[in-house]
Amino acid sequence: MASARVVVGAVAGAVLLPLLAAPAHAGSRTEPAVDLAGLRGVLRSALAQGAPGSMARIDDGGTVYQAAAGVADRASGRAMGDADRFRIGSVTKTFTAVVLLQLVDEKKLSLDAPVNRYLPGLLPDDRITVRHVLGHRSGLYDYTNDMFAKTVPGFEAVRTKVFTPRDLVKLSLGRPRTNAPGAVYSYSNTNFVVAGMLIEKLTGNPVGTEYENRIIGPLKLRDTFYVHPGTQIPGRHARGYLTPDQAGAPLVDATEQTVSWAQSAGALISSTRDLNTFLSALLGGRLTSAAQLAQMERWMPATGSGQAYGLGLRRRDLSCGVSVYGHTGAVQGFYTYAFASKDGKRSLAAVANTSNNGTVLNTMLRTLDSAFCGKTVKAVKAVKAPRGKAPAERHEDVAPALTLD
Repeated sequence: MASARVVVGAVAGAVLLPLLAAPAHAGSRTEPAVDLAGLRGVLRSALAQGAPGSMARIDDGGTVYQAAAGVADRASGRAMGDADRFRIGSVTKTFTAVVLLQLVDEKKLSLDAPVNRYLPGLLPDDRITVRHVLGHRSGLYDYTNDMFAKTVPGFEAVRTKVFTPRDLVKLSLGRPRTNAPGAVYSYSNTNFVVAGMLIEKLTGNPVGTEYENRIIGPLKLRDTFYVHPGTQIPGRHARGYLTPDQAGAPLVDATEQTVSWAQSAGALISSTRDLNTFLSALLGGRLTSAAQLAQMERWMPATGSGQAYGLGLRRRDLSCGVSVYGHTGAVQGFYTYAFASKDGKRSLAAVANTSNNGTVLNTMLRTLDSAFCGKTVKAVKAVKAPRGKAPAERHEDVAPALTLD
């Protein structure tokens, strides 16, 4: 069963004092109305394809659109709802990039300096710069390709394990690099583990403290937490269910885990409300200077049609001609889409509490059309892709070299 509601007026925590001067943005064409009925249909489709639950929230000025379907907890049958927290996976990368770009603003870091200037001897090539790391152009191999080659056994092997960042970098360096520094885009979680190490070296604080001091606290994000190496999601939350590789095998409850395999690349917890607040603040120029936001938006072609990648930020070009900005997230048990308009005035956060299911992943992509294209794009009935074939849309966030999610 799906539910939806529209709330008009100010949203608690969404009206913020500027942290830094906001950049001027060129005017854009009038955005189409939100297709709430279409959004509800997308969420119901995700349920039919194997997700226990799904939900989405759109913030559009003073209007909030909320829709949910299915359950947050299969055992209790509790319905999915907007108050539920969840693991946001690689949307964490945008938080990490913001912290580093704030350090650039503070003259503590140069984007075009070698990583080894700040972390001597960490990487085997002095040509790898901070910019290469944030833009996935370092050539550093993604260790998750090996870690999760078998989805459930790989997860169970690391579920309670605690790695140091250097442990993860060492796993990467044990394999050949994918390309020369700066040559091409090649998504790798290793990059944002290195980014987290840079944050800790330059600030002298744990990365979680910097998230709190620079983003979570100033934006009053009451549902956003970095609990690593803790395994619990605080407060009310959706449980996450991992789909096994074997067709028909039962879902695995993956909610409780250290996420130590990801850390600054993917271990944050948040809510749809907080993600929209964050992206609106970022794209509205309230988290970095205009110059650093422009650096985030220096786009390079990325995997998949209609996609580009900046520095910890994705651009998606929708079929209706609208471009949206944010990140995707995949972590065991959750798929997340978090995107906003160029000026941050309209934002969408959507989640399904399953993963390793390419059909659900493709379906949840359509929440972007409902949010930003309205009824100008007709929903296409999803067709289940045979297991083992790469879906048309897939997260790179976990084991990008593999055909499964």
